[in-house]
Amino acid sequence: MSTNEVSKFISLILRHKPETIGISLDEHGWANVDELLAGIQKSFDITPEMLDDIVRTDSKQRYAFNEDKSLIRANQGHSIPVDVELEEKEPPEFLWHGTGKKYVDSIDKQGLIPKSRLYVHLSVDDETAKKVGKRHGEPILYHVKAKQMYNDGYKFYLSVNGVWLTAEVPLKYLEKKV
Repeated sequence: MSTNEVSKFISLILRHKPETIGISLDEHGWANVDELLAGIQKSFDITPEMLDDIVRTDSKQRYAFNEDKSLIRANQGHSIPVDVELEEKEPPEFLWHGTGKKYVDSIDKQGLIPKSRLYVHLSVDDETAKKVGKRHGEPILYHVKAKQMYNDGYKFYLSVNGVWLTAEVPLKYLEKKV
């Protein structure tokens, strides 16, 4: 089992299905590290050092430990209701959303909605959005009028790994970039 596969398994557990390994998350998305390791070890070989390495080197900074490393959580991307204690922030004038071409018709009809996640994920630059879009096939980018949304009363949050989050992006704040 590669480190990448273990990381994806951890993502599944901490974002979507903690019950897969018989653990639960608290209201802020934290899991006990010892319980997480014990649960993963039923399926994969993992040590505390490997977990530490995954958290430290993850290019998307998906995970965070608490101060004494007794708890771990996903920074965002949850489909289960948790409060990761995001602080409301004023966004820059524009943000970006990258997606696959297969989702364009839906987005062009209803705007950006979180679907199975709690928030819509937005990027600060077009290069990052393009990388995100490539995960879904041919990338399509949307320019988001974030400051205008904020001024109109929409809330934005900045996750610890630099991803901007909001509940939705209505059509009037979107511009498709071809």
